[in-house]
Amino acid sequence: MRMLEHDEEKDDAAEVTWEDQQRINTFSKLNARIKLIEQKLDTLKQEKEALDDLSPELELAEEDELVLYRVGDTFVHLPQPRALKRLEQDQEKISKQVEELSSQADNCEIQMKELKVQLYAKFGKAINLDE
Repeated sequence: MRMLEHDEEKDDAAEVTWEDQQRINTFSKLNARIKLIEQKLDTLKQEKEALDDLSPELELAEEDELVLYRVGDTFVHLPQPRALKRLEQDQEKISKQVEELSSQADNCEIQMKELKVQLYAKFGKAINLDE
């Protein structure tokens, strides 16, 4: 532990107003939200990858063959053409979800940058908003 030099001591620290506290709270909420979105995105990307890997396998299967296809947490027997159609629908659905979550993450980042500018302008080194 070291003692602060006299120059490093700040008696004139900026006062935290109600608006400042609201900005800090909003930044914290956005930060938590973006982390949750990133976790969901990782899960969806893994699921999309699995579906992309499944596509060539299903195309090679016989048309009259029943295929085990995952629906939720269970597997059901579907005819190969129906399973292919279901696969395409699932891929589109996941792609839309990825786009939507990416858009939400971008919006959060934009808002966080604006808040960082405001908060760093007022508090300088007295506040740390970076991880």
